Amino acid sequence: QVQLLESGGGSVQAGGSLRLSCEASKNIYSWYCMGWFRLAPGKAREGVAGINNDGYSSYANSVKGRFTISKDNAKNTLYLEMNDLKPEDTAMYYCAADSRGACSVIASEVTTYFDWGQGTQVTVSL
Repeated sequence: QVQLLESGGGSVQAGGSLRLSCEASKNIYSWYCMGWFRLAPGKAREGVAGINNDGYSSYANSVKGRFTISKDNAKNTLYLEMNDLKPEDTAMYYCAADSRGACSVIASEVTTYFDWGQGTQVTVSL
């Protein structure tokens, strides 16, 4: 069974940084698309960023310029570098992946990916 295991969440003050990691149990190159989405209490799931095997990436407007998605195929790991964090970034962050050739890396589409991890909590305080 494929597993995606997130780590790196925590509590930081506004303006701080965190780097999330998502370690996969198989070669991540086998997924055409990978990304991150988040879920905050009382809010809908929000796609944060997506990336494909060609390295093309996409971001939600709310995080553009502050977050960077990347992946290390050799380590089978996906990353999300988060800078200048704001209280509104507080959420559970999930790693997601999709092996369908027709998957899209548009950030909003990340919530439709088939494989998810268990999530890692990010809390940003003033």
